[in-house]
Amino acid sequence: MDPISAVAGLLDTAINRLWPDPAARASAEAQMMKAQAEAAIAAVQQQIDINKLEAASPSVFVAGWRPFIGWVCGSAFALHFVFLPILNWLAQLLGHAEIDIPFDMASLMTVLMGMLGLGGMRTFEKVKGVAK
Repeated sequence: MDPISAVAGLLDTAINRLWPDPAARASAEAQMMKAQAEAAIAAVQQQIDINKLEAASPSVFVAGWRPFIGWVCGSAFALHFVFLPILNWLAQLLGHAEIDIPFDMASLMTVLMGMLGLGGMRTFEKVKGVAK
């Protein structure tokens, strides 16, 4: 359970015990829900601010992790679906055994499709003029 939910559960119990009046309890619950929403929004805003700082960094070790993951995924995809079939074809022509490289397609596709989805979303924002 995340900290916000744990605190909310404690506050809900305290509200029910302190305010037996349904109207007062409803008002206290509404204030609690508002405080939860504000805390969640503040957490998201902090992450957005961190992402902006990372993206603006001139250091390749801070701002370059996204392109690095893209290159790694693209390289693995190209190795498995372009270069390895060509190498196996050449190996068969020359009478050698096929090259068998263990490959976890599920993990690669999870990361690759996520990145392609985010890249597509970014492109859509640029086309619509939302992004700077």
